[in-house]
Amino acid sequence: MLKLSDILIANQDLESFDELLPLVQTVARTGERFFRMDVRPPYPDTPDDWEDRLEAAFNGLIR
Repeated sequence: MLKLSDILIANQDLESFDELLPLVQTVARTGERFFRMDVRPPYPDTPDDWEDRLEAAFNGLIR
């Protein structure tokens, strides 16, 4: 299971939510089937619908 906290810990150089989206897409392509959003992204530009947007990125619904 892919956890958002693991992505954030491994990529502490990220500075914005917009940088996180393509990273989630890349990690999802490694074959992970489940994605758990166990923390809120700590960026000032994190939108209110962050969970929906990350889920869409994980499922390949955005490009």
